[in-house]
Amino acid sequence: MPASVAALILLERMFDALERLNAEQRTAVEHVGGPLLVVAGAGSGKTWTLACRVARLVDRGVAPERILLLTFTRRAAREMLSRASAGDGHLGRVWGGTFHATANRLLRLHGRALGLSPDFTVLDRTDTADLMDLIRGELGLGESERRFPRKETLADVYSRTVNAQAKLGDVLEREYPWCGEEIEGIRAIFERYVERKRGQHALDYDDLLLFWLALGRHPAAGPAISEMFDHVLVDEYQDTNSLQADILAALKPDGEGLMVVGDDAQSIYAFRSATVRNILEFPERFPGTTIVKLERNYRSTRPILNATNAVIALSEQRHEKTLWTEREGGELPDLLTCVDERDQADAVCRSILEHREAGTMLREQAVLFRAGHHSDLLEVELTRRNVPFVKYGGLKFLESAHVKDALAVLRIADNPRDEVSWFRVLQLLDRVGPAGARRVMAAFGVTAPGDPMARFVEQAIAVPAPARAELDALREVFGDLPSTGLPAPQVERVRRFLEPLMRRRYDQPEPRLRDLEQLEQLATGFESRERFVTDLTLDPPVSTSDLAGPPLLDEDYVILSTIHSAKGGEWDVVHVIHAADGMIPSDMSTGDPDEIEEERRLFYVALTRARDTLHVYFPLRYQRSNRGLEGRHWYAQLTRFMPDEVHARFELRSTYADVTGDGDSTLAPTGSTSGVDALLAGLWSE
Repeated sequence: MPASVAALILLERMFDALERLNAEQRTAVEHVGGPLLVVAGAGSGKTWTLACRVARLVDRGVAPERILLLTFTRRAAREMLSRASAGDGHLGRVWGGTFHATANRLLRLHGRALGLSPDFTVLDRTDTADLMDLIRGELGLGESERRFPRKETLADVYSRTVNAQAKLGDVLEREYPWCGEEIEGIRAIFERYVERKRGQHALDYDDLLLFWLALGRHPAAGPAISEMFDHVLVDEYQDTNSLQADILAALKPDGEGLMVVGDDAQSIYAFRSATVRNILEFPERFPGTTIVKLERNYRSTRPILNATNAVIALSEQRHEKTLWTEREGGELPDLLTCVDERDQADAVCRSILEHREAGTMLREQAVLFRAGHHSDLLEVELTRRNVPFVKYGGLKFLESAHVKDALAVLRIADNPRDEVSWFRVLQLLDRVGPAGARRVMAAFGVTAPGDPMARFVEQAIAVPAPARAELDALREVFGDLPSTGLPAPQVERVRRFLEPLMRRRYDQPEPRLRDLEQLEQLATGFESRERFVTDLTLDPPVSTSDLAGPPLLDEDYVILSTIHSAKGGEWDVVHVIHAADGMIPSDMSTGDPDEIEEERRLFYVALTRARDTLHVYFPLRYQRSNRGLEGRHWYAQLTRFMPDEVHARFELRSTYADVTGDGDSTLAPTGSTSGVDALLAGLWSE
């Protein structure tokens, strides 16, 4: 196609796209000059606005490779670039991806300025915890009668300290007070952990951001990287942490060409060290900021929007905005008071089936809750009624042991000094446990000078007799894995090695083997082993179902999801359960005003997922068993996020009549209290 014709087609597409924008969206897309903050309310079309912004910049003559689009998932970046390109492939040259993936790419190009070799490996969160556990054992911590933090807690403390750029003591005092007396042991683990990473040429997730920030502040590399990009666009800015905000400031110190998009009302990831202060204080950090508010909502009906506006209006931490919509009609959202949790489960099931009979598919309905275990009773009731469901917020793909086993073999092939991966793989051998794995690693000197892989393959290594054949098989695998080449055949070779081990270790190995086959299919899209392993580590599928697509167990299924996992989703009908204090907000997140405000935003996110119908459920009574000895219950209070001014936006209903029955004489009023009054009077009469 001639260049002139292609340009005309692109111009026509851009004209059509601009015609679909509302006035505020067009202002953001056409912005020229200094820093731009787009405060985008729920359902306001921010993804389309960002996509059009990218396309408009290219239309103006900005080279695609000089645009950096930062998102929180690679899937989001692909979606935006796909929308922006509308079939025009040259937008594929835009730098698009997550903060961590972009950091990985930049550090492999420019990391030598910091003394960083470009062949470093990346540790995921589980690898981090495993290495800390190794060090914990070496230091003898946790062996006394005192409780010492487990490896997962240590990894969380480390990550929060680094990402918040806070002192260890302050983090322990604020977030982990029970660990305060163990600060010296924790500090020793962290110091040795950093040393071990450096010795293994490995970076963890937090290192990627730290090294990117250091690169941005480097006197030579910093300006060079800043010059790479004319425009930097950031999605979901309310979910960034202080370290990421510092990276952007180093990348664009004056804010020229910097655009961030987000909604302070949807900042719900403080547990990942995200801070709402970044979006609230953006205009102060970058003077001369232009603020554009996207307040037109394209998702929800007016009654639902009125209710959600009322909820978030009570927040003291927000940019002032009021969402509106042209979607007329619709019923008031309802607040249904239930007798107890079982009554709530029954009411949700009945409502789901009623909507289905009225024409709303199950998959267009979602049940949202604060914590994963909040759906336990509901799952039982849905199963009893033969209502299929899919639950989100469970085991992540890379947390599956068999997937991590395969990736560990590939990591060793890339980096034979990867102590954590060796420790994992060697324990796959028959009768080799943690102590045996350490002895084998010491025998061939995994951290000693020289080539540890050569020593592993060539030296005689003592292992239990049942493990000898498997040790030889592992040596053959490493001999068969080339240093270069397509990764898919290598995954297939690793799968063949793991298959007999998995059949020995697991009663039902077939589903796990199918996961490894899916891993092999996933590898076909990559040109190198290093890129495949690193990309999967930085941006993994959420679960094994992400690889296989939606489960085809039935023609239809209800969505069950934690509110955190539901962010970004939308459904025709949304059921929000457990709207009780202690559940929403969680009783673990009421320590200070900031935590309570985040819980309010979390409730707001749940409500704003609904397009047409919104049901909120409040169980009046909760049952708690005392280890099977004595059943106890307590009465709940409605969530504090629904005071009187919010009540007015809901239709108030109760299941009480459904439970007692209209003709239940034991609960029906008699119309007279004279008998009771006479009895009482007799108690104090002479």
